[in-house]
Amino acid sequence: MNGRKRVQSLAASPVMVGAVTVLVATVAVFLAYQANTGLPFVPTYRVSVLVPNADMVVPNNEVRIGGVQVGTVEAVEAVQNGSSTTTATTTETTTTVEAAPTYATGEAGTYSAKLDLKLNRSIAPLPVDSTVLIRAKSALGLKYLEITPGKSQEGYPEGATIPLAQARPEPVDIDQVFNTFDEPTRKAIQVQLKNFGDGLAGRGGDINAAIGNLVPLTQALPKAMGNLASSDTQLDRFVRAIAAASAEAGPVGEQQAQAFVGLNKTFQALADVSRPYIQESITEGPPTEDVTIETMPRIRPFLSDTAKLFANLRPGMAALRKAGPSISQAIVKGIPALQGAPAFNALLPGLSGEVLNLSNDATARAGLDSLIGASDYLESLITFIGPAQSTCNYATLLFRNIADLASTGDSLGSLLRFISFSAPNFGVGSDNIGTPAANPANGPGDNYLHYNPYPNTAAPGQSPRECEAGNEPYPRQVQVIGNPPGDQGVMTEDQLPSQK
Repeated sequence: MNGRKRVQSLAASPVMVGAVTVLVATVAVFLAYQANTGLPFVPTYRVSVLVPNADMVVPNNEVRIGGVQVGTVEAVEAVQNGSSTTTATTTETTTTVEAAPTYATGEAGTYSAKLDLKLNRSIAPLPVDSTVLIRAKSALGLKYLEITPGKSQEGYPEGATIPLAQARPEPVDIDQVFNTFDEPTRKAIQVQLKNFGDGLAGRGGDINAAIGNLVPLTQALPKAMGNLASSDTQLDRFVRAIAAASAEAGPVGEQQAQAFVGLNKTFQALADVSRPYIQESITEGPPTEDVTIETMPRIRPFLSDTAKLFANLRPGMAALRKAGPSISQAIVKGIPALQGAPAFNALLPGLSGEVLNLSNDATARAGLDSLIGASDYLESLITFIGPAQSTCNYATLLFRNIADLASTGDSLGSLLRFISFSAPNFGVGSDNIGTPAANPANGPGDNYLHYNPYPNTAAPGQSPRECEAGNEPYPRQVQVIGNPPGDQGVMTEDQLPSQK
């Protein structure tokens, strides 16, 4: 009874009810305040992480693994990098985590951001090959830290610092994308949208038809994509080759841009003549190609003959190249003659008139006819005498000998040279050298018959062209009748028969 009365007295006391209510409210407020940094009396796992940039990261931002929150960011501070290694000490062994060359190396003198993390004890310890990445939580600029646990058997102890090498490159956030659209870019986009709109205006039917025509493409697309996805296609090699080509084209990007600027000027110039000139050229192109196809079989023999002609001209061109200096000298020498040609040409009309008068004169024509007849008579004589004279020089030698006879002598007159021949000595025998032979003999000794009744003098029908008369050699102990062997040459003006 006394206990029940005491409980009823406490519940009936306004002071005690008010005190309990205030205590409960105070505890609730405290728990609500501490909820942002974790519940009190709950064990946590605290580590720090270095990141190259903590822009828009504030305390109480979430820390996630696989999209699930596992903790919060307690504090953010800027630190100066002193070395590229961080030492993490465990209870069993000491692990040195070296900076990998995947991102920043934390060179001395540079700054990075240090994030103090308060994580759930259930994920401790984080493997030493875990990576961290700051990502955007919303388009309003909210950020969170994403941890990708590694597979190492060693982990970071309580209070360790994850090195800067484990921070991955920052992703491109939406605010960074929006920052690329500066005022010139926005104006250019507006111009492009206007031009695209003008280009599409009034072409709705064409666009619908084009979309309808895409149906066969979509039907064949799976097979084409399958071919591209096949390892036999080696699309990866093509992509690598494109990447290498892009790497080669990168350093000359400015030159390529200037080339496009030049192309713009070229197309602007072409736009002025696009209609009707270029349009007509394109329109007339197919008929022209048809005519070409029809006429090419006829032109082909001409082209073949032309190729043969140029092949035959090659030796002449080679000779012309060698004769080039001589032709050049002839042209130089011919210039003075050509300079005097006008004066000579001025005299030609008068000369031509006189020649015309002469040709119209009957007496002159009769004389010319007589000359033509005389030349016909002389032609046969000159045909026979000309080669003999040019080969044996008979006329020149004859007049020279006559001159010698007329110039040799004394005060009483000229002298004639002669040789006396002894009478044949029939008693001595047939070998009479120096005197006429009594009869033909062929030895013994040097008495052999040498006789040439028709010597070669280059007369018509004779070959070879030589002067044998008086120039035959005297082969010893050999009988020679007719033309002697060998070429006896040509008699010139300064050679007498005795000199040959």
